[in-house]
Amino acid sequence: MAIQFVEGGATAARGFTAWGMHCGIRRNTSKPDLAMICSAVPCSAAAVYTQNLVKGAPILVTKEHLKDGTARAVIVNSGNANTCNADGVEKAERMCRAAAKALGIREDDVIVASTGVIGVPLPIEPIENSVSQLASLLSKDGSLEAAKAIMTTDTVVKNLAVKCTLGGKTVRIGGIAKGSGMIHPNMGTMLCFVTTDAAVSAPVLDTALRAAVDKSFNMVSVDGDTSTNDTCAVMASGLAGNPELTKAEGEDYEIFAGALLELCTALARMLAKDGEGASRLLICTVTGAKDEENAKKAAKGVICSSLVKAAMFGADANWGRVLCAVGYCGAETDVGRVDVSFASKAGGLSVCENGAGIPFSEELAKKVLSEDEVTILVKLRDGDARATAFGCDLTYDYVKINGDYRT
Repeated sequence: MAIQFVEGGATAARGFTAWGMHCGIRRNTSKPDLAMICSAVPCSAAAVYTQNLVKGAPILVTKEHLKDGTARAVIVNSGNANTCNADGVEKAERMCRAAAKALGIREDDVIVASTGVIGVPLPIEPIENSVSQLASLLSKDGSLEAAKAIMTTDTVVKNLAVKCTLGGKTVRIGGIAKGSGMIHPNMGTMLCFVTTDAAVSAPVLDTALRAAVDKSFNMVSVDGDTSTNDTCAVMASGLAGNPELTKAEGEDYEIFAGALLELCTALARMLAKDGEGASRLLICTVTGAKDEENAKKAAKGVICSSLVKAAMFGADANWGRVLCAVGYCGAETDVGRVDVSFASKAGGLSVCENGAGIPFSEELAKKVLSEDEVTILVKLRDGDARATAFGCDLTYDYVKINGDYRT
């Protein structure tokens, strides 16, 4: 069975339940702000975090809890990042303690996360007062509710799952994610919680997660700002009954790693398309690079360029900005041999060959670049490596959203 997308999100995998509710962090009572995911059995677990030197307190606590490679639950709030607060670690620990008590599990088996405004003390009482109710509401159909509860400026819920076959057993991998702004390569305010019923050892899970994140979430940029709270965590219940993956090699590992990458890439695309104020998803695919590192540099360079993003907002085929970004991004290439083209469901057109402009129809270019998903194709002539990065256009609304985010 090939990798297939299925319903269920983070609760598609056997053993997992989830839910989300409003507890009182947000003033708007119509917006849920507290989510929980729980496994019926102990799980192997792994996570990757922001590379920002400023890290949210929940990351510090979660890192400690995952040192033994096990977890059973996730507790996460939105509306407040619990970052740069003197009492941040204490409150993150209190969140874990409350969740553990409500679920009847060990405190250090809880993954904790927060997202929202930075530098404002987290009101912990609303969380502590609501965790028992949230735990009682956990459902096999609750992934969508949990996904809603972790949203901040997101406009689209990110809730997906895939299935594949390992050792003759059907395995599901599901996840929820949030992130719309403050997103940039090296984990961008992005949270992602993945569950699977595959039997996978914690070291192998860690290897597969890092490989998937490197080609998905780390290839996303919305605005060039790397958040303080980014976390991507995965728990594996083993309830699918496949032979446990204990080595990061072999056919079953490659299938699992491929399915995890497929899920993470789909979520990454959703994050980029839902960038704050965005009107279109930008995809930059670089081919012909001397190696993967240079392909990634070039693809990220184009996606991160404010001038490219602004041109795409205006549906302006200003290919010189693309070439310019390739030139300053640090990729080793001969810019005099670079080709650039644009493509969307409205068609495609070449605009640059061998580092120089060629005649093209401005009318067709306008149509191609006016679609809600636009691909920028950059062809180098240095080798066979390729990479793809995901981003969005830069609109007036991005400034409006971030001009008064705190107040």
